[in-house]
Amino acid sequence: MSDQTPFQRAMAELDALHAEDPRRVEVEGESLPLELWHAGRMSAWLKRVMAAPSELIQIAVRAQHLQRWQVPRNEYPEGRVGYLTWRRDQGKRAGDTTARMMEAAGYPAEEAAEVSRMIRKQGLGRDPGTQAVEDCACLVFLENYFADFSKQVEHDHLVRIVQMTWKKMSPRAHELALTLPMSDEARAVVEEALAG
Repeated sequence: MSDQTPFQRAMAELDALHAEDPRRVEVEGESLPLELWHAGRMSAWLKRVMAAPSELIQIAVRAQHLQRWQVPRNEYPEGRVGYLTWRRDQGKRAGDTTARMMEAAGYPAEEAAEVSRMIRKQGLGRDPGTQAVEDCACLVFLENYFADFSKQVEHDHLVRIVQMTWKKMSPRAHELALTLPMSDEARAVVEEALAG
């Protein structure tokens, strides 16, 4: 382990924590921890969102959902306020855990704190790292969760969710999102949201 760089140690530790997720997903016939698979999708999108992301941005993107399974959404009240509180608390937890892990891996405290800010989505629209985290999260949602999610949400509310998601994304993420394969129903919702 001692010949690994701080970046290699941090990424390995992140993936070890992701792999603890008891929820599973089937991918090409293989059963994977859901959070580990999700982190991999985040990193895959980062390669398309940003030409040469720094180590810190790569760590923030990989850690965005860190141990989210430990505090389920249903432990918070229903509705928007409950959701936003849950999301804020999850971001703080993931940011704090990642910062501690980075320092243990050999990063200076200032860089660990910078990654924690990105994970908490501070500076959205101004900070390239924070924007990259948000863009990847939105693209993973649209690619993997939107179709099922759209069946559980009332139509007008779904259109508003797409509009709010779109506002948080960069122009590059917009381009990528429009290339995603979607069902006719999902594409119709997206087109309605963007026309509104």
